[in-house]
This record gives sequence, C-alpha cells and structure tokens, in this order.
Amino acid sequence: MRLWVCIALLSAVLCVSADRPRIARGIVQAGKFVRDAVGGARDMFRAYKDMREANYKGADKYFHARGNYDAARRGPGGAWAARVISDAREGWQSRVSGRGAEDTRLDQEANRWGRSGGDPNRYRPKGLPRKY
Repeated sequence: MRLWVCIALLSAVLCVSADRPRIARGIVQAGKFVRDAVGGARDMFRAYKDMREANYKGADKYFHARGNYDAARRGPGGAWAARVISDAREGWQSRVSGRGAEDTRLDQEANRWGRSGGDPNRYRPKGLPRKY
C-alpha cells in the first residue's frame, strides 16, 4: 500500500512540475532576480574591497567597471543591483566628498561600460597587480 501511495505522490509531483502554472513561473523568476541581485551586490562589494586593498592610483574607474561587469553578468537582478549601488555611491560622492561633477561623470561612464558588457580592462591602469 505504501508503495502505491509513494508512486501516486511522485506522479503528481512530476505532473505539476512539468506543467507549471504562470504564477509558479513568476515566483521562480522573482526568486532568480533576487538571487542575482544579492550576488550582484556581493560582486560590487568585492570590487570595492579590492579597490581599497589595491590602493592604486588611477585604478578607480577599473574597479567601477569590473564590479558592474561582474554583477551584470549574473542577469537582470545583478544589473539592477549594480545600477542602484553605483547611482547611490555616485550621488553620495558628488554631494559629500567634493570630488566634482567631472569625476562623477567619468565614474558613471565606467559603471555603464561594465554593466553593458564592456571589457573592464579598458580602464585598467598600467602596473596594477595581476591579482586584480
């Protein structure tokens, strides 16, 4: 009897998973978006941490492009996280740090370049250790 109950339950699960209703697909897509966004935020943090660790003059734009590139490769959620984090950081930097509008514009250019799939090495300064 237990065997037949197990077979019936397994058959039901297989049938339901094979023909997911639209709402189930939406939930799965939303979960993937959130997972990608969290991974993208981690990519952005890793690029920031590496930039601080490297402490290399002229490497700022490279790390901006690399963080955005890595995050966007995860998918729409990663690209969204990269855009939100980049915009927030540049908004704060332009108001508080006093680095100026030109620096913010160049940082945002590097951010967009990385998010669009452009090679971050375009901004890589000569002499930056290979580790990065």
